[in-house]
Amino acid sequence: MNNRWILSEYDITSPYQQPAPFLKATKQHGYEVTHTRLFGGRRDGVELLSVKNGDFSFTTIPSRGMGIHQAKHGDTRLGWQSPVEGPVHPQFVPLSDPSGLGWLDGMDELIVRCGLESNGAPEFDAETGRLKYGLHGRIANQPTEDVIIEVSPEGELCISGEVRETRFLVYNVMLETEIRTKPGENGFRIHDRIVNRAAQESTAQMLYHINLGVPILGEGASVVCPVSQLCPRDARAVEDVDTWSTYKGPTDGYAEQVYFMQLAADENGNTCTLLKNAAGDQGVSVQFNVKQLPCFVLWKNTAATSDGYVTGLEPATNFPNTRSFEEKNDRVLKLAPGATYEFDLALQFHPDAASVQAVEQKIAALTDGKEATVHTTPQAEWCG
Repeated sequence: MNNRWILSEYDITSPYQQPAPFLKATKQHGYEVTHTRLFGGRRDGVELLSVKNGDFSFTTIPSRGMGIHQAKHGDTRLGWQSPVEGPVHPQFVPLSDPSGLGWLDGMDELIVRCGLESNGAPEFDAETGRLKYGLHGRIANQPTEDVIIEVSPEGELCISGEVRETRFLVYNVMLETEIRTKPGENGFRIHDRIVNRAAQESTAQMLYHINLGVPILGEGASVVCPVSQLCPRDARAVEDVDTWSTYKGPTDGYAEQVYFMQLAADENGNTCTLLKNAAGDQGVSVQFNVKQLPCFVLWKNTAATSDGYVTGLEPATNFPNTRSFEEKNDRVLKLAPGATYEFDLALQFHPDAASVQAVEQKIAALTDGKEATVHTTPQAEWCG
């Protein structure tokens, strides 16, 4: 039988209050799992679950939609340094701010989900000017319910929970999530499932905002993608479309650049992208399935360090335009009553040149003999 631990059954503000059988089960397989609750400032009340798995560790945030706050391999950080300095409790994130940009008050994570009702740019009512959908949606600022940690007989650790995006008479959709890792694994795998809990058809969108910074990101770093088709989002991205895959060092006054893509995949729909450092001896790969997440977004924000030097590798169901534009272009999921839609995503750290090269070869094989289409201007059906 699995060793099973339900957070709500224990008062666990320190690792010493965790149940002894669970501690024994996790340590038996080389894990250290701790649960903490933060106090003071905008972090007050945030709950964290931290997993140490040999040289690799990561922290997830049940208080914030089970996003991944940070991950490390030894002393190498996989996340980024946000000026927001979170994790920020959702009570301090003004999602209804009239600007539509309140979501940015909490942006700090390595992985943050965008959705579910909408996941793109803010949208306003054409007649009244009132905000209809805020930037990137609400799911990242909803608490996770029924959080469970299990260790299988084979030693795989799984953190699961439910995140409910519900508003009476408006929307009733749930995210069921699992985060899994095996002993000695330099990463983790996410399995998410959207469930329509309403008695009528509903819709959904999902985007995984995966944010990486120094030391992997730096001058001369590059992203490797099996591009089938690519276009710049706007005039600003057009400026550097010829060098979309390489990065500058921190640049004061840099304005973000965004590129929309469709990626090649294997016969099962599996694909992979990679961010590697300038030396090519460290990298982070993101693996997903284009049948589930057919769109990919590259966000480059190589601003000054104090302003948030970061890049985003973002698999999605759609491009992050306004919801109405994406609906017009048939990039909004339709869910019958009780229907579900599933996503699989994996993030892995590659600690040396050999492992980075192996991933590059895997990506290259996906486009072998295929020529990418790189548009030099925004495309009307993609960029709204």
